[in-house]
Amino acid sequence: MKDFVQLYRNLDQTTSTNAKVAALIGYFQEASPEDKLWCIALLLDKRPPRPLPTTRLKELASEVSGLPYWLVDESHHIVGDLSEKIALITDQSFGLPEKSLSALMTEISHLKLKPQEEKEAYVLNHWNGLNREERYLFNKLIGGGFRMGVSSQLVIRALAQSVQRSTEEVAHKLMGDWSPLNTTLETLFSDHAQAHLIRPYPFYLAYPLEEEPENLGNVEDWIVERKWDGIRGQIVVRNGILSIWSRGEELVTDKFPEFRFLENTNLNFVIDGEIVCFNGKDVLPFALLQTRIGRKKVSASILQSAPVGFIAYDLLESEGKDLRAFPLSERRKLLKEFIQNLGLGCIVFSEEVKANDWSELKEIRSRSRSMSCEGLMLKRRNSEYKVGRKRGDWWKWKMDAMTIDAVMIYAMRGHGRRSNLYTDFTFAVWEGEQLIPFTKAYSGLTDEEMKQVDDFVKRNTLDKFGPVRSVKPELVFEIAFEGLQRSSRHKSGIALRFPRIHRWRKDKPAKEANTKEDLYNLLDYIQHENSGSNGQMD
Repeated sequence: MKDFVQLYRNLDQTTSTNAKVAALIGYFQEASPEDKLWCIALLLDKRPPRPLPTTRLKELASEVSGLPYWLVDESHHIVGDLSEKIALITDQSFGLPEKSLSALMTEISHLKLKPQEEKEAYVLNHWNGLNREERYLFNKLIGGGFRMGVSSQLVIRALAQSVQRSTEEVAHKLMGDWSPLNTTLETLFSDHAQAHLIRPYPFYLAYPLEEEPENLGNVEDWIVERKWDGIRGQIVVRNGILSIWSRGEELVTDKFPEFRFLENTNLNFVIDGEIVCFNGKDVLPFALLQTRIGRKKVSASILQSAPVGFIAYDLLESEGKDLRAFPLSERRKLLKEFIQNLGLGCIVFSEEVKANDWSELKEIRSRSRSMSCEGLMLKRRNSEYKVGRKRGDWWKWKMDAMTIDAVMIYAMRGHGRRSNLYTDFTFAVWEGEQLIPFTKAYSGLTDEEMKQVDDFVKRNTLDKFGPVRSVKPELVFEIAFEGLQRSSRHKSGIALRFPRIHRWRKDKPAKEANTKEDLYNLLDYIQHENSGSNGQMD
């Protein structure tokens, strides 16, 4: 465990990418296979479930420290990190024998099934037996919020150097639904047939296009597709075994029984694409797909009201052959032939959007919302299918966000380095003489603007509700968002998709902010636009 604490310290004390990679390589070379596997799992966000809720951890910290619960709770919002706060107010009274990372994580993984008293005794024992730095990491490990300041790409890069394999191979080996509790490092990096059957490929991700498309050169060098508004996924079928993976490496096969017919077939393929609500002809709004997300069981009524389809972008594997190094134009040719041979209504080919020049494409892009899509994808014809987010060959050219001016009415403290600032805000629009809250946002302001807003909040607080402050309704902000829909869960009756602060409207008084009626008019306009084309595939 001490080696893992040292790794955390090394990673936390540098912003240098090379230094972080070197620290990881050093740990991977010295750690046992079991510790190395748990470290990889933690770095890739494969954590065991939280054994105790946050509230109970605060209560235990209050009991141990002798501080009243309200003070523990309030100090949480000041420190901004529950793990650090508990480490600061508790103290070591005896020393625990040294444990390996794998031994500790195995204990924590099994703790969820233990009786409540046993869980609490385990936590208290470690608070009393670990020093402050160890307690801090222990709290991170049991609290479900573990971060070490390194991306998955850095982990893959360091591990590839450590095991002397390519980053592409390592990334592929680490994909899928595995746990240190049910595999070993040797098995993970072996060519075990059963594990290979369900494993997806690392997704290739596009960067947002932030310049004029003319700078990309000749339009004929690019394949243009519509950017459909759904869930990016891979359908993997090998030896009659079906698995469907989301971009977040979540196995979602059970959520989409429409594709169960691919099981027990003689097909062998991996296709990349978009899961959308689809009635065989038209792509339906994302809001309909949301009715299926998060459900443990998909009922017959949901299957009928929100049918799904798969718009295939790319063929990554066919009959056991990895095609990712083939040019995109060749992969798409093979993909189109493959889908035509399948002859299925629920898996369709993502057709190319044809245009003579960039000006024509701009016009096509401007009508994206009427097609129930977010914009266009630009992919170089000769591009390989790479790993992760890479610049140069794939770009997403999304529609400009919709905006509305709103009044800030509530503020809450941030987390981490912003724990002493009010950075999370609730915004409202007018309904007559009353302000109606309709969304929250916390990104989009510069550090200097954040300090100015924080100062306003502290000087203009009307009331306090725990970490939340009600403030004078004076500041107006332009809120950007990607879409909106009706919602019975929101007081305004409207829910926004991906809201963020676009700019601070210092030029506009609160009385000139938008109204609830403006929101509904915008919603009606979008629905009218969608009804004109119904998102019909080309």
